[in-house]
Amino acid sequence: MENPVLGKRVIIENVPIPVSEARFGTDCDAEAAAEASNVIERAIGRRPVSARIHKKSVDARRRGSVRFVYSVCADLECATGYELEKLKAAGAKIVTDPSFDAEPGSEKAKGRIVIAGFGPAGMFCALELAKRGYRPVVYERGSCVSDRVRKVESFLSGGELDPNCNVQFGAGGAGTFSDGKLTTRINDPAAAYVLERLVSLGAPEDVLWQAKPHIGTDILRSVVENADACVREAGGEIFYDTPVCLSGGTVRAGGQAINSSALVLAVGHSARDTYRELMAGGFDVVPKAFSCGVRIEHEQAWLDRAMYGDLADDGVLPHADYSLSLREGDRGVYSFCMCPGGTVVAASDEEGGIVTNGMSNRNRDGRNANSALAVSVLPSDFGSTPDGAIAFQRNLERAAYAAGGGAFYAPVQLVPDFLEKRQSRKLGSVAPTYMGGRVTPCDLRSVLPGFISGMLERGLYAFDKKIPGFAGNGIPLTGVETRTSSPVRILRGENLEAVGVRNVYPCGEGAGYAGGIVSAAVDGLRVARAIITRFSPD
Repeated sequence: MENPVLGKRVIIENVPIPVSEARFGTDCDAEAAAEASNVIERAIGRRPVSARIHKKSVDARRRGSVRFVYSVCADLECATGYELEKLKAAGAKIVTDPSFDAEPGSEKAKGRIVIAGFGPAGMFCALELAKRGYRPVVYERGSCVSDRVRKVESFLSGGELDPNCNVQFGAGGAGTFSDGKLTTRINDPAAAYVLERLVSLGAPEDVLWQAKPHIGTDILRSVVENADACVREAGGEIFYDTPVCLSGGTVRAGGQAINSSALVLAVGHSARDTYRELMAGGFDVVPKAFSCGVRIEHEQAWLDRAMYGDLADDGVLPHADYSLSLREGDRGVYSFCMCPGGTVVAASDEEGGIVTNGMSNRNRDGRNANSALAVSVLPSDFGSTPDGAIAFQRNLERAAYAAGGGAFYAPVQLVPDFLEKRQSRKLGSVAPTYMGGRVTPCDLRSVLPGFISGMLERGLYAFDKKIPGFAGNGIPLTGVETRTSSPVRILRGENLEAVGVRNVYPCGEGAGYAGGIVSAAVDGLRVARAIITRFSPD
């Protein structure tokens, strides 16, 4: 007889439950767990000892049959290899718990481990190193959470821009002033570890099972403060308002030379001055594809009805979102960083440039929904050089600033005017949320390159067919969205050190190895473990 495997865990995916069931008081979560248990019982003749929700999403592709779609995690008391094969045949996934432990190396560190940047990559790198006894030192060019919030709110109210502390730079990175989305396309078991760690730092528990988890900018700020406290309590140090400079072959922080055994570069995707220093210092920096476009806004109540129909007013479903895309050859246009119930935020970090992003609180209770409509920008579009990539972004931002008339007013055009190639003269029924309405009606085609305008046009027509009214009257487009990802990649080897430069570890979104909070955090963990397996903590 085959010996059983004790304590086996499986996941049953794609369990559909009609949302209409909730109208009649049905506990849809319990219904999904029961259905998954039935799948297991039909496969192996017995039920699991427990079943709980692993992921939950809303399928609103057909308004007349909106449904919840679940993945259910079930624990078996035991299972033989034969039973596991039968479960696989029934569509179950067998879960293998990964180990994240790394054996410390033997190399003696000749200085502290230094981390430049306290965004998701730098934060998780610091948390892991501190937990393992390495006492990292973090230098962040921007301010701590409380000072950063004060400076950003002052700027958004019409005050001066601080180029080192803004929506891009400061404690928590650019994600601190965003929707706090935790959706990721990477298939790495460390992603679950990141979500669990975020919950331990104060994120809502539902990020563990929502298919499109988000924290919200209001909650994320306290999560960042708790991460700061954890690093310090474990022996690490964090210095804010202290940029790291690498010019001349010497690492300096706050103007002082620092001695480090390893330097982690987690500087974020907007650290253009750092990119310039790295290129001058012999680092291998290459251009990469990225995306640019505009922000589109709809009234959230309209979007809820467009996606859910009569179910929109039941209070059962979350505020509606969408994911739209169109590809033609090597180029695509797609929705990006979609924020239900949010605002379009001024994300500029340089004088004379307009940068937009999306932001929302945990409750997503704002009047409008917004999303970037981003178009692929290929290396051939900017001369296939790192300098060309940065110049492409900067030129767009400056053109948008000029079109808005200065003082960080953003250029806005109504969708019908954009499609008909005429300048907007006034705003429509949907009020833009950027800086409380500091916008200027204009012709965005005078700002955007032709290939971006052309793809946006074709995308708007295509998306309007999927969501009728998406490109309707009164819908504003606000320019420009340029910081979807890093325009360059700092090359690194298999040991994660920079190519040709010892003891420097490019990390996260700014180094071109991530795209979002979770993937950046995972890369921070990856770099932390590379350092742990090399050095001893003593």
